[in-house]
Amino acid sequence: MSREEYVGKWNQRHQEASDQGEVAQVLSRNRQLLPGAGKALDLACGRGASAMFMAQTGLETHAWDFSPVAIERLDKKARENGLKIKTQVRDVVKYPPDPNSFDLILVSYFLERRIIPQLIRSLRPGGMLFYQTFVREVYLDRGPSTDDWRLERNELLRLFQDLQVHYYREDGQVLSEPTELSDLAMIVASKGT
Repeated sequence: MSREEYVGKWNQRHQEASDQGEVAQVLSRNRQLLPGAGKALDLACGRGASAMFMAQTGLETHAWDFSPVAIERLDKKARENGLKIKTQVRDVVKYPPDPNSFDLILVSYFLERRIIPQLIRSLRPGGMLFYQTFVREVYLDRGPSTDDWRLERNELLRLFQDLQVHYYREDGQVLSEPTELSDLAMIVASKGT
Protein backbone atom coordinates (compact mmCIF):
# COMPACT_ATOMS: atom_id res chain seq x y z
CA MET A 1 0.00 0.00 0.00
CA SER A 2 1.41 3.40 -0.98
CA ARG A 3 1.62 6.26 1.50
CA GLU A 4 -1.21 8.09 -0.31
CA GLU A 5 -3.45 5.01 -0.11
CA TYR A 6 -2.63 4.57 3.57
CA VAL A 7 -3.44 8.21 4.37
CA GLY A 8 -6.61 7.91 2.25
CA LYS A 9 -7.71 4.85 4.20
CA TRP A 10 -7.31 6.69 7.53
CA ASN A 11 -8.93 9.85 6.18
CA GLN A 12 -11.97 7.78 5.24
CA ARG A 13 -12.09 6.10 8.67
CA HIS A 14 -11.92 9.45 10.44
CA GLN A 15 -14.52 10.97 8.10
CA GLU A 16 -16.99 8.14 8.69
CA ALA A 17 -16.52 8.00 12.49
CA SER A 18 -19.44 9.28 14.55
CA ASP A 19 -17.42 10.75 17.43
CA GLN A 20 -13.98 11.89 18.62
CA GLY A 21 -13.03 8.39 19.73
CA GLU A 22 -12.15 7.38 23.29
CA VAL A 23 -9.58 8.72 25.71
CA ALA A 24 -6.63 6.32 25.88
CA GLN A 25 -7.05 3.85 28.74
CA VAL A 26 -3.46 4.41 29.85
CA LEU A 27 -4.25 8.11 30.26
CA SER A 28 -7.67 7.92 31.90
CA ARG A 29 -6.61 5.15 34.32
CA ASN A 30 -3.46 7.02 35.36
CA ARG A 31 -4.72 10.58 35.56
CA GLN A 32 -3.03 10.92 38.97
CA LEU A 33 0.36 10.64 37.20
CA LEU A 34 -0.26 13.60 34.87
CA PRO A 35 1.97 16.60 35.52
CA GLY A 36 0.19 19.62 36.96
CA ALA A 37 1.52 21.83 34.16
CA GLY A 38 3.70 21.62 31.09
CA LYS A 39 3.77 20.87 27.41
CA ALA A 40 2.02 17.68 26.25
CA LEU A 41 1.93 15.88 22.89
CA ASP A 42 -0.67 13.43 21.61
CA LEU A 43 1.42 11.71 18.91
CA ALA A 44 -0.62 10.15 16.09
CA CYS A 45 -3.66 11.65 17.79
CA GLY A 46 -6.44 10.48 15.48
CA ARG A 47 -9.63 12.47 16.12
CA GLY A 48 -8.18 13.70 19.39
CA ALA A 49 -10.23 12.51 22.37
CA SER A 50 -7.04 12.13 24.42
CA ALA A 51 -5.70 15.53 23.32
CA MET A 52 -8.96 17.11 24.47
CA PHE A 53 -8.68 15.28 27.80
CA MET A 54 -5.14 16.60 28.32
CA ALA A 55 -6.15 20.15 27.37
CA GLN A 56 -8.99 20.02 29.90
CA THR A 57 -6.44 19.31 32.65
CA GLY A 58 -4.63 22.56 31.83
CA LEU A 59 -1.67 21.15 29.93
CA GLU A 60 -0.38 23.05 26.90
CA THR A 61 -1.52 20.42 24.42
CA HIS A 62 -0.17 19.64 20.97
CA ALA A 63 -1.72 17.01 18.70
CA TRP A 64 -0.11 15.59 15.56
CA ASP A 65 -1.48 13.19 12.98
CA PHE A 66 -0.81 12.48 9.30
CA SER A 67 -4.56 12.56 8.51
CA PRO A 68 -5.82 16.04 7.56
CA VAL A 69 -9.38 14.83 8.19
CA ALA A 70 -8.54 13.80 11.77
CA ILE A 71 -6.88 17.15 12.47
CA GLU A 72 -9.79 19.12 10.95
CA ARG A 73 -12.27 17.22 13.15
CA LEU A 74 -10.15 17.81 16.24
CA ASP A 75 -9.76 21.53 15.48
CA LYS A 76 -13.53 21.90 15.10
CA LYS A 77 -14.37 19.98 18.29
CA ALA A 78 -11.72 21.82 20.33
CA ARG A 79 -13.14 25.20 19.22
CA GLU A 80 -16.67 24.07 20.09
CA ASN A 81 -15.47 23.14 23.58
CA GLY A 82 -13.32 26.24 24.12
CA LEU A 83 -10.09 24.24 24.25
CA LYS A 84 -6.72 25.42 22.97
CA ILE A 85 -4.94 22.59 21.19
CA LYS A 86 -2.05 23.22 18.82
CA THR A 87 -2.66 20.78 16.00
CA GLN A 88 -0.47 19.81 13.09
CA VAL A 89 -0.77 17.52 10.10
CA ARG A 90 2.58 15.79 10.47
CA ASP A 91 4.29 12.56 9.48
CA VAL A 92 5.69 11.68 12.90
CA VAL A 93 8.00 9.01 11.48
CA LYS A 94 9.75 11.47 9.17
CA TYR A 95 9.47 14.34 11.64
CA PRO A 96 9.46 13.08 15.23
CA PRO A 97 9.47 15.60 18.08
CA ASP A 98 12.61 17.61 18.79
CA PRO A 99 14.85 16.67 21.74
CA ASN A 100 13.83 17.97 25.17
CA SER A 101 10.58 19.44 23.86
CA PHE A 102 7.75 17.83 25.90
CA ASP A 103 6.84 17.19 29.53
CA LEU A 104 4.38 14.49 28.50
CA ILE A 105 4.04 12.35 25.39
CA LEU A 106 1.05 10.10 24.78
CA VAL A 107 1.11 7.38 22.13
CA SER A 108 -2.02 5.30 21.69
CA TYR A 109 -2.57 2.58 19.08
CA PHE A 110 0.48 3.59 17.07
CA LEU A 111 3.62 1.48 16.88
CA GLU A 112 6.68 2.57 14.96
CA ARG A 113 9.68 1.08 16.72
CA ARG A 114 12.19 3.17 14.73
CA ILE A 115 11.18 6.39 16.46
CA ILE A 116 11.30 5.09 20.05
CA PRO A 117 14.81 6.55 20.69
CA GLN A 118 13.64 9.96 19.41
CA LEU A 119 10.57 9.81 21.67
CA ILE A 120 12.77 9.20 24.69
CA ARG A 121 15.10 12.06 23.70
CA SER A 122 12.13 14.39 23.15
CA LEU A 123 11.06 14.08 26.80
CA ARG A 124 12.33 16.84 29.04
CA PRO A 125 14.07 15.78 32.28
CA GLY A 126 11.33 14.34 34.49
CA GLY A 127 9.02 14.08 31.45
CA MET A 128 6.35 11.39 31.36
CA LEU A 129 5.55 8.88 28.63
CA PHE A 130 2.07 7.33 28.45
CA TYR A 131 1.97 4.54 25.86
CA GLN A 132 -0.57 1.87 24.90
CA THR A 133 -1.01 -0.38 21.92
CA PHE A 134 -2.01 -3.88 20.90
CA VAL A 135 -0.13 -7.08 21.76
CA ARG A 136 0.29 -10.20 19.63
CA GLU A 137 -1.59 -12.50 22.02
CA VAL A 138 -5.04 -11.69 20.68
CA TYR A 139 -8.10 -12.23 22.87
CA LEU A 140 -10.58 -10.05 20.99
CA ASP A 141 -10.98 -9.48 17.27
CA ARG A 142 -9.65 -5.92 17.11
CA GLY A 143 -6.53 -4.04 16.18
CA PRO A 144 -3.98 -4.55 13.40
CA SER A 145 -4.11 -7.69 11.29
CA THR A 146 -0.32 -8.03 11.13
CA ASP A 147 2.11 -8.84 13.93
CA ASP A 148 4.42 -6.04 12.72
CA TRP A 149 2.03 -3.54 14.33
CA ARG A 150 1.59 -5.54 17.54
CA LEU A 151 3.89 -5.88 20.53
CA GLU A 152 5.68 -9.03 21.63
CA ARG A 153 5.27 -10.06 25.27
CA ASN A 154 6.89 -7.41 27.55
CA GLU A 155 8.18 -5.48 24.54
CA LEU A 156 7.14 -2.09 25.93
CA LEU A 157 9.30 -2.77 28.98
CA ARG A 158 12.27 -3.50 26.73
CA LEU A 159 11.68 -0.54 24.41
CA PHE A 160 11.55 1.90 27.33
CA GLN A 161 14.04 0.18 29.66
CA ASP A 162 15.98 3.44 30.14
CA LEU A 163 12.94 5.13 31.69
CA GLN A 164 11.60 4.72 35.22
CA VAL A 165 8.39 2.67 35.10
CA HIS A 166 5.48 3.93 37.21
CA TYR A 167 2.75 1.73 35.75
CA TYR A 168 2.70 -1.32 33.49
CA ARG A 169 -0.10 -3.63 32.45
CA GLU A 170 -0.26 -6.40 29.89
CA ASP A 171 -2.99 -8.94 30.44
CA GLY A 172 -2.59 -11.02 27.29
CA GLN A 173 -4.64 -14.19 27.44
CA VAL A 174 -4.54 -14.67 31.21
CA LEU A 175 -7.97 -13.11 31.65
CA SER A 176 -10.91 -15.46 32.05
CA GLU A 177 -13.17 -12.94 30.30
CA PRO A 178 -12.29 -10.14 27.89
CA THR A 179 -12.35 -6.52 29.07
CA GLU A 180 -11.64 -3.13 27.46
CA LEU A 181 -7.98 -3.80 28.32
CA SER A 182 -7.75 -7.15 26.55
CA ASP A 183 -5.08 -7.24 23.85
CA LEU A 184 -3.36 -4.11 25.22
CA ALA A 185 -0.03 -3.34 26.79
CA MET A 186 0.26 -0.04 28.68
CA ILE A 187 3.14 1.77 30.30
CA VAL A 188 3.66 5.04 32.12
CA ALA A 189 7.31 5.90 32.60
CA SER A 190 9.46 8.97 33.20
CA LYS A 191 12.84 10.25 32.12
CA GLY A 192 15.41 10.92 34.84
CA THR A 193 16.17 14.46 35.88
